[in-house]
Amino acid sequence: MGNYGRINTLVRTRAFLSGGNLRRFARQFEEEYAQNFSEKMGAIAKPFRMALAALIIKEKLGTSDRETIEQIKENPYLQYFLGMSSYSNTAPFAPSMMVYFRERIGMDMVKEINQKMVKDFTKKNEESAKKTNQVKEKK
Repeated sequence: MGNYGRINTLVRTRAFLSGGNLRRFARQFEEEYAQNFSEKMGAIAKPFRMALAALIIKEKLGTSDRETIEQIKENPYLQYFLGMSSYSNTAPFAPSMMVYFRERIGMDMVKEINQKMVKDFTKKNEESAKKTNQVKEKK
């Protein structure tokens, strides 16, 4: 898949997740993610939404951790996807944070997130199809 195909896939993913879906999923898993941190030591943790979105971007673009951060730094759409409220030409975090994101968001959590997203997406598609059929029946 060429770079255009990867970005196109990311745009479709972003379109699905940015409409409040990523925020909603992030809120559901924020508590579980927060258990990885101590309030007494260390820097303030990056939000779960930012961590998850960064991992999605990395996987969809097929880039290294360092290149992922460069892409995020240069692209306001990716920054919005991370949950940033305004564009910044500085990196939101160091590339080494990606390692911690992968450790903290384990495969079990990723599977659970994926299951909830697929279930939610399927439900919305079924509701949309039902509404479309109702409109067709009225005609």
